[in-house]
Amino acid sequence: MKLNIQNETSRLRSVILGTAESIGSIPSIEEAYDPKSILHIKAGTYPKESDMHKEMDAVAKVFEKYDIKVYRPEVIKDYNQIFSRDIAFVIEDKLIKANILPDREREYEAIHHVIEEIGEENIIILPEECHVEGGDVMPWNDFVFIGTYSGEDYSDYITARTNMDAVIAIQELFPHKTVKAFELRKSNTDPKENALHLDCCFQPIGKDKAILHKNGFLIEREYEWLLNFFGKENVFEITKEEMYSMNSNIFSISEDVIISEKNFTRLNTWLRENGFTVEEVPYTEIAKQEGLLRCSTLPLVRD
Repeated sequence: MKLNIQNETSRLRSVILGTAESIGSIPSIEEAYDPKSILHIKAGTYPKESDMHKEMDAVAKVFEKYDIKVYRPEVIKDYNQIFSRDIAFVIEDKLIKANILPDREREYEAIHHVIEEIGEENIIILPEECHVEGGDVMPWNDFVFIGTYSGEDYSDYITARTNMDAVIAIQELFPHKTVKAFELRKSNTDPKENALHLDCCFQPIGKDKAILHKNGFLIEREYEWLLNFFGKENVFEITKEEMYSMNSNIFSISEDVIISEKNFTRLNTWLRENGFTVEEVPYTEIAKQEGLLRCSTLPLVRD
């Protein structure tokens, strides 16, 4: 397989879609990786496997409709493998293995059948000190946008997933690209004050548009840079509630076709008004784990 990812929106040809099969029992609060999951564990509203299975099947059907080759991870018994974006990401023709939380290493091993098709020469494994997850990395033509957190208290946050070592390493790997880092707001306890990844508060769509949430960015001028880069008239600003519901975490099949959650009424209306075809799917149960459509997909080839 010849990998090719230049941006977030070119026509998708192949993708890894996570799986909700055999995710195991509800995690304890200590085992949870993010404040939104913790909130639902405490409230007794943590999602059921059967519901999440149905939601992922709905996405698989959309991919089938658009003739996209879909790979799934090998199922590991009693193990959450929904968020395939966390474990790796593609820039140009290289797959970069994410340095994820140590107890999620098995998720990467479960896509070995895809790795074999790609070939070891196109796999990059970053040095151990480089922490990075795919939700923080967005190739956008001549740019690579990366969400990060560089505070001295980095290690105190379970929600800080990508550090500056990784940003520097990616710049060195792709010297012809402009790598632009954005400091994200982090909270271990309040999901409405936490941008777990860059795609929780920002996503480019179409050719020149974007979804943005100002409060997800720790430094206002970095948010302003994005606003000016895309142009205010091309940006859909989401509220704190909409960020909490993961409105920026939709997924582009092409420059004019987007998969979105069916309850994102305001966003979906705006998308249609701006000429997008919106494929609506149910995804509210998966969203309870602070991840949505972009988080559960790992694009391999776009035109």
